Amino acid sequence: MAPRILAIANQKGGVGKTTTAINLGTALAAVGENVLIVDLDPQGNASTGLGIARRSTQLSSYHVLIGEATLTDTIVGSGIPRLDCAPSTLDLLGAELELSGLERKTHRLDDAIGMLGRDLIRKRNYTYILLDCPPSLNLLTINALTAADAILVPLQCEFFALEGLSQLLKTVERVRATLNSRLTIQGVVLTMFDRRNSLSEQVAQDVRGVLGEKVYQTVIPRNVRVSEAPSYGKPVLLYDSQCAGSQAYIRLASEIIRREQQLRAA
Repeated sequence: MAPRILAIANQKGGVGKTTTAINLGTALAAVGENVLIVDLDPQGNASTGLGIARRSTQLSSYHVLIGEATLTDTIVGSGIPRLDCAPSTLDLLGAELELSGLERKTHRLDDAIGMLGRDLIRKRNYTYILLDCPPSLNLLTINALTAADAILVPLQCEFFALEGLSQLLKTVERVRATLNSRLTIQGVVLTMFDRRNSLSEQVAQDVRGVLGEKVYQTVIPRNVRVSEAPSYGKPVLLYDSQCAGSQAYIRLASEIIRREQQLRAA
């Protein structure tokens, strides 16, 4: 079966995209899924958050996008069973300018994943590919949305959350109409949720009122252990498996798997 490709995207920064990518990937691997994370953010936080040092990275997602390497060439093990990563480097900062002059500039990642399917998916049997997008709706994010089966949107529980979400949903509709007709919204995950704060509850109600069942029941709480884990080059599930953040990501992984099973059954 082909892997399920999920783009983790939101044009706003600081909403928990990378945190969700590495911890969701770890949680999916923990329950038996084989996962590949593709780091498309020039900051490379998904890579370093998995303990992959920049200085050890020679080939990256940048080289894949401009056609100097295959996705197979870039994949490295994370040290976590069943979880691999195609890391990022600062070269991605200039990728948008370079991509603008290339053929199929919006399909570079989609083509690369197609090649991966021929020579590696059967060997490693990936069931999920998670695309960690930069905090903007640029050509890197468009490549991710063009390659993805669905988008997963981390949404911080703050005042301007719905405003940013509406812009992202319009982009998803444009991509679906022009570049990738199969793209759907897998779900919206509420992050940095603070039950002591009435604003978090109000934002959650507003988002659920607009998107209904597209919003996951699982919310990711504000949790200091989640914030500390990247400085140790570890997902929070390895840093402190019993903390509230770790348990939330395990629940989120289970909820996503259930949704995927329902889609396949339908």
